[in-house]
Amino acid sequence: MLVIFSVLYALAVSLGIAAQSYYGPEDSRLNTALTLDVPCNGMSNTPDGRLFLLYARLDGSTGPQVVEYNTTDNTTTPFPDARWNSYKAGDDPANYLIRTNSQRIGPDGSLWLVDVGSPTFGAPVILPDGPKLVQVDLKTNQVSRVYPMGNVTRSNSLLDDVRFHPSSGKAYLTDAGAPALIVMDLATGEARRVLENDLSTREYLPISAEGNLVGKLGGGLSYIYADQLEVSPDGTWFYFQPSSGGMNRIQTQYLDQAFYNSSLSEGPLASYVEPYAHTPSTGGTAMDADGNLYNSDTDSQRIIKIASNGTMTTLVQDPRLLWVDAMWIDAQQRLWMPAAQLNRGIAFNTNGTNRIVKPLHVYTMDIGVGPSPIDHA
Repeated sequence: MLVIFSVLYALAVSLGIAAQSYYGPEDSRLNTALTLDVPCNGMSNTPDGRLFLLYARLDGSTGPQVVEYNTTDNTTTPFPDARWNSYKAGDDPANYLIRTNSQRIGPDGSLWLVDVGSPTFGAPVILPDGPKLVQVDLKTNQVSRVYPMGNVTRSNSLLDDVRFHPSSGKAYLTDAGAPALIVMDLATGEARRVLENDLSTREYLPISAEGNLVGKLGGGLSYIYADQLEVSPDGTWFYFQPSSGGMNRIQTQYLDQAFYNSSLSEGPLASYVEPYAHTPSTGGTAMDADGNLYNSDTDSQRIIKIASNGTMTTLVQDPRLLWVDAMWIDAQQRLWMPAAQLNRGIAFNTNGTNRIVKPLHVYTMDIGVGPSPIDHA
């Protein structure tokens, strides 16, 4: 069935009937919050106004990965400090950020950093100490705990992002390189891989952006496996999908049971996975307090709002929303959208060229609802 679908999809592409880029008018509801010289693939802010950015340096630039942004004078400070952001070959990978793929403030008020553990996109993971989940205390601005993840990652892993389930004390992560979900107990630091190479965590189509399949440095097409993830506001459902789209969900109780019972981690667990929404190629997601999930369509430069029953509607469409990556909903009921143009970066062009057009922008839009109460402080 997958072979037949892939052939049909290839035929659709050849006939020009695949998803197409959007060239319509700009939407006045979008506000330009930040103007940057480096692609930003994620931001988060605290209730008292502190703002943190993650730089995706697919434009060939160098410098810190994680910064605190000062909105008063538009300056940045490496965070948690310059040393953590200064890894070079030969350094102890356990004590540096090798390559951070996501950052977010968690429900506990800490800043959490997901370190892939490989120095460049597509490079092997430095095992066992490179991949890790780093917790930073925002009261002291110091790293409070490092969760090593070498025992649950592979040399081709791409630790992608993290969400939390406070009532069970678990964190959930996606592996977009070696397809799987990872369930971690935050008290003990123990972690388990589940749904490894399952249909729900794999990607049988390459990612697509601006109406074209996305390549990769050196040739071929880019496949990004289990990527976007969210937890429902009541903690019942875990939503996840590969970057090429097609969102599934599973009840968190089954993920938590698989953590304690390894016999459930593959076949039996897969039987609890449910199709949720036929989403397109996606850059990032967010979850609001009402249980609506927001999905960025990398082909058509739009943000899709998905109701709890899976019904999809277009929230906003604007030609400036070029590969919106990890989104964020703040206490002022604004949706933050970093237009990162990642598909134009070096890692996603077969000849290694950088097609990112600067400056880059982070946009906000009032959506009339705040963040999920268990998503972040």
